[in-house]
Order: sequence, then structure tokens, then C-alpha cells
Amino acid sequence: MFHLCNIKTFELFQLSLSELEFQLEGDYLIGGLFDIHHVDGPVHHDKPEAIDCASQPLILSSYRRFQLMRFSVEEINNSTNLLPNVSLGYEIFDHCSDIQNFPGILNLISVNVVGPFSKKNFNLTFDNLLSMNLTTISVSAFSEKVKYPSFLRTVHSNKDVIEVIVNIILHFNWRWVAFLNSDDEFGIDGQELFIKRIKDTEICLAYTKGLNDYTNYSKIFRQIEAQRVNIIIVFVPKMTAEPLIESAIQLNVTNKVWIAGDTWSLNKKLPKEKGIRNIGTVLGVSQPVVTIPGFSNFIYSFKSQTHCENAGQQFCNQFCNCSNLSAEDIISMDPSFSFPVYSAVYSIANAIHSVLQCGAGTCNDNITAYPHMVLAELKKSNFTLLNQSIQFDENGDPKFGFYSIIFWNHSGDTEEVGFYKFNPSAHFFINKTKIQWFTDREAPTSVCSPECPVGHAKKQDGIHKCCFNCEICLNGTYVNSTEDPYKCIDCKETEWSAEGSASCNLRVVEYTPFTDSEAILIMVGAWALVGLTLAMSVLFAINYNTPIVRSAGGPMCFLILGCLSLCSLSVFFYFDKPTVSFCILRLLPFILFYTVCLACFVVRSFQIVCVFKMAAKFPKLYSWWIKYHGQWLVITGAFVIQALFLLIGYSCGPPKPYNETRWYPDKIILSCDMGLKANSGPVILLLSLCSLCFIFSYMGKDLPKNYNEAKAITFCLLLLILTWIIFSTVHVLYRGKYIQTLNAFAVLSSLFSFLLWYFLPKCYIIIFQPHKNTQQYFQGLIQNYTKTISQ
Repeated sequence: MFHLCNIKTFELFQLSLSELEFQLEGDYLIGGLFDIHHVDGPVHHDKPEAIDCASQPLILSSYRRFQLMRFSVEEINNSTNLLPNVSLGYEIFDHCSDIQNFPGILNLISVNVVGPFSKKNFNLTFDNLLSMNLTTISVSAFSEKVKYPSFLRTVHSNKDVIEVIVNIILHFNWRWVAFLNSDDEFGIDGQELFIKRIKDTEICLAYTKGLNDYTNYSKIFRQIEAQRVNIIIVFVPKMTAEPLIESAIQLNVTNKVWIAGDTWSLNKKLPKEKGIRNIGTVLGVSQPVVTIPGFSNFIYSFKSQTHCENAGQQFCNQFCNCSNLSAEDIISMDPSFSFPVYSAVYSIANAIHSVLQCGAGTCNDNITAYPHMVLAELKKSNFTLLNQSIQFDENGDPKFGFYSIIFWNHSGDTEEVGFYKFNPSAHFFINKTKIQWFTDREAPTSVCSPECPVGHAKKQDGIHKCCFNCEICLNGTYVNSTEDPYKCIDCKETEWSAEGSASCNLRVVEYTPFTDSEAILIMVGAWALVGLTLAMSVLFAINYNTPIVRSAGGPMCFLILGCLSLCSLSVFFYFDKPTVSFCILRLLPFILFYTVCLACFVVRSFQIVCVFKMAAKFPKLYSWWIKYHGQWLVITGAFVIQALFLLIGYSCGPPKPYNETRWYPDKIILSCDMGLKANSGPVILLLSLCSLCFIFSYMGKDLPKNYNEAKAITFCLLLLILTWIIFSTVHVLYRGKYIQTLNAFAVLSSLFSFLLWYFLPKCYIIIFQPHKNTQQYFQGLIQNYTKTISQ
């Protein structure tokens, strides 16, 4: 059996037909189902019985396709090329109701079948009863070959129609749409396909509704208006679309874009309705209009004959009354799906041609064409018909054809403005300049929320991703509207962004190189310090036995000067790109050897106070200090403790390079993370020594005026404290690349404070005031001070 199913329902007319139109004898019969009449509304019976289709309103466009099937069969029979010496016949039934036409359907099962019917729930049941189908049904479920292994179709499925509709919506950047579908399997299938297709797009389904005979259109339009939806997709048969659009006109629904499915986009009646322009702009997806050569002549010839015998009905739904309808009325009707009907009949004929091994003017009479044989050949179809290559894919869907994108112009006609081609690869095109929008020149918009400004992320408001608030992205973040418009993304550590950015910029990397002028000056100062300490050491060595050198500390002076030189090594590691070794050497020499310097000055301050104030009061302590060389024990102990602190601290968390990115949004300052925990012990020891030194030196502030070691030490410590207070204040307020230069300067200043204010005055006396560098001069100062204290 062969079965071709038409998927559409169409306009209402009344026509008187002879039952002879429904039947034609032939070697192979093709069955047909066409919804020539349509049941308008529910029909109630006192007992189960079939509908008398002849009494229902007639659909002229479907009648046109009915005649096209008759024409196709007769054209094949009149040809000597396709099926020579073999004739095709047909048995056609008027399928005006999906649920009350079982007699006609069951009769079809008893013959070989072709013919279109509508696509409601009954189709799925009926198609399981048939052994083979060649149909124009577009419901996507029929592509499932496990359920419908013998089903083929000559129109594209709903999936392809939805694909074109979604492409139109995306092309015009519409995001907020309504979807109205018929409340049957065809419409529900379209709705499900649409929801699935827009899942990964920016399109949101604001409103959806299934339409039936009891639909309250006024309520639907109120709800659509409340949602502020401007785009309405209408995926319904022609018989459902007409009352919907007429209601929109009557209810004064305005300023909408209507997207029509292929079932009613070429409607001849609606574009000429009064007030149709008020509802907005109508776009649609349609089957391409293909002119079938010879069909018009067939209709004229047929209508010129007399078919009003009023013969009795031979079988259910193969009869209806005659009509005075002209050939022009039939030819001018909606031409949708003409080529699918035409190609369906020719596909069957070509399959029979292959099975019967038809050749030059004859077919093999010894072969009987069984359904499974024809089905196998149908699946392998590959022939040209009206310049189109007829082929089916593995799902039984057509590999030929395309969809037109049409526009209802102001003249009441449908105008093609674009197309969607399927093979060999999908290609979408639409000419926007041909469309006359209700908004004049510009295409209307339809969004739940207006697009966010650049640099703002969307924060979803409600269940729809199209409804959102806009939040500006903060410094250091950006929003990529293409990848994820709902999230502010953090820039990389090497990048930065201002507030409200759509991308990140590379940060400028800054550090102080060795060639920097400030760095050169500080390094020159460090070398100058080393030179001065060396010169002072030589001077002190020459005058080692003089009172000035011995009062300054004697051999301790050389230790202090040597440690100051070693401390200056740290200065050279504050420049250039920091490394782990550079970060360690920035502090290690300074902290370790400056500890020795401070320990020396602590001891020196203590000795000064002890000599003049404590020797008489604590003779035993003084004796012990002298006997065991207490000053060197203190200095050695301080050095060892500091070395242990540094070893333990750097083992746990050594200083390491650090990129400062928080202080400046557009820069990376290369610096060192010194590690607070690692350096806390050494710093505390330094502060402790500094405090002791200050206490002891301050206690000696009233010593002889010219005997000023304690005063000099106090002054040096005050300069030291002031230097680091200033640096700490600057460090809190500024973290640029020159903070490293300032840090090096603070280190150098700490070294020069002792060199210049403690040692330099003594060098001055040695060189320029040698009379003060005598034993008699110092003894006189001490005697005068002793007399003052005793008084």
C-alpha cells in the first residue's frame, strides 16, 4: 500500500462533486485522503456514526490538491516513458474529520493507498495501520524510523519550519515573543520544537497558548498586551488562523509583528481583509510556489465537462453536491503544497518503475510489485522532477526544496522577501528593504528589558533570562556580552579594567632599573659610604691610641664601621626586577649587621653611663663587666640571636617576589613580599636594641659638654627613628615603583646617621683639633665633671 498524507486544512466553499472523481481503475491503485470538507466545530450524535463530509463546508485549496493528485496520475498514465504498458489508478476519500471518519480510512487499508490528510492525533494511530506512507505530514515524530519505518514524506518537517522562524527572529534581534499553536498534535509538536530550538539562544518565550474551538481570543490578546510582547508566532492550520486574525482586527490589536507558519502564510483571504494593516506587519514561512505544467489546462478541461449527474453515493465520503465553481477559482487558490503532492505521486511511480524493471517502452509483466519492494525503491529515490532532485534522507525526510520568506504587502498580496535553503548546506537570506513595517522604516523591537549599557552585566529578574536589571561591573572586572552577559568576570592578574568595562587591558609593569637616575645616586651614595668607612678606619688605625679613638670605642669602632659597610650591600638589591635572592638580600645584610652596630652602641652607651655614674655605686657589677669583657658577650649574643631569628624565619617563609596590583588598577609594581611573620622576630630585636641604646644614651645627656659620645648616639638614634617614621608614612600613602628607591634611601640614611653624626665629628677633631685629642684635655673634663657632681 502507498499512502500520501496532506497536512493542511483550508478555506470553506461548497461544491458538487461526482463520485467519479474519487475513483480510477488501474493496474496499481493509489489511495488518497484529502480534507476536501472540514467539520466546523464539534458534531454531536445520539449514537456513534461517521460524519457525512458532503454536508460540511468545502475547502477549496484542499480540493485543488485533490485535483492535482488526479492530474499527476493521469499525466503519468499518458506518458510512455515512466510506466509503459502499466496504468495507475486511485481511490480517494474525503477526510473531513480525524476522529469520525473510520469507514473511509478502513476502506483505504483494503486497497493500495496515496493521499493527503490532516495531521492531528489520529495520524499516529492510522499510520501504524498502514504498511507504507508517502506523505506531506510535517509532525517531527514521523522522522523516528523505529516507530515509523515505512514512513516517507515530501514536505519538510515542523523542525525545518521552526528553524526558519527562529532565524527570522534572530535576524531582527527580537527577544520577547509569543507562540500561539493549534491545540493538536501538529501545534504541540511545533511548540515543543520551538522551545527546544531557542533553549541556547537569547530568545525568550513570554507567552504560549494552544488554540481550539473554545478559545477566548480577547483574553489571549489582553495577556499578550500585558506582557508587552510585540512578536506573535502563529503555528496553526489555516482554519484556525482565520478566526484568530479576524478577532485581532475586531479587537483592535495593533502594532504587532505576526509570523505565519507555512500552513496559512499564502492565505488568499486574510491579506485583503478590511483593517488587516492595523494589526501590524505579517511575515511568514511558505512552501515555494512551483508551477505545475499542464495543470491549468487539466482543470479547464475538467470543468468544461458535465459532472452533475447527482449519482448516488457509492461509499462513505466519496460524494458531494455539484457547484458552479469556475476553473479560475480553483487555479487561483492557495498553491501551497502543490509540488509535494505532485512529487509524492511521481516518487511512487518511479519506485514502481524500478521494481518492474521498466525500460525502453515496456515493463516486466512477470514481476509483481509488493509494498516492501516499492518501499525499498522509494528510499533510494533519486530522480529529477521540474528541475529538482527528488531524494530522501535516512529518516524518510526530503533532501530537496527550500522555504520562502514572505511579507503581506499593503496591496493585499504576498511578496517574497527572502528564502531558506537546506541543501547542500543551510543558507538564510532576507531583504529587509522590501518589508513595509508598521513603524515605517525601522524594524520594531520586542524585548522584556532593554539591553544593558556597555560594561553592565545582566541580573535576571524572574524566570525569564530576557528580563533583567543592569549592574555595572566594578574595577578589575568586565562583562563579555557574547560569552556570558550575566556575569562580571575578574581580569587576570596581569590585566586591569576601569568600572563599566567590556574587556581588560594589560597592566603596565613598573620597577626601578639599575639605570634609573635615582637608583644611580643611591648606589653612588652606598659606594661613598663604603669609601668613608674605609678612610675612617685607616684614620682611626693611625690614631688608635689617642683618647678620641679610645673614647669612641677603640676596637669596637672598626667593628661598627665594618658592619656599616656590609649593611650597604642591601642597597644594591632594591633595583631591577626582584628575584628570590634579591628579595632575601634586601634585608638580610642590613638586619644582621645593623644588629651588630646597634649592639655596639648599646654597649658603648652603657659603658659611658657606668664609668661616670655606676662605677661608684655598683663596684662589683663594674668589676664583673671588666673581667669577662661583658661588651663582647652582649654583641656576640645579639648577633647569634639575630642570626637564629633570620634562619628560622626565612626557612618558614622566605621573602619572595610580589606583584602589587591592588594599589594601582592599571599597573603592576614589582616588589618583594618580605613576610611579616618571617621578619617579626628580627625587627623586634632591632627595636629592642634601639630602645636600650636610646635609654642608656639619654641617661648620659648631662655628661661633660665636650665629652659628647652619649649625646651623639642619642642624636643618631633620633635621626634613625625619624627616618623610618617618614618612610612608614610614605609607604602607607604610596606604593608606586619609587617606594623601592625610598626604601633603599631609608637604609642608606640609617647608615649615614651613625657615620656622619657619630664618627665624622671625631675625625674632625683628630684632623683639625688635635689639641683636644690629648690625655690631659680628657682628664681635665672628667675632673671638672666630678667636682660638679660632688657639689
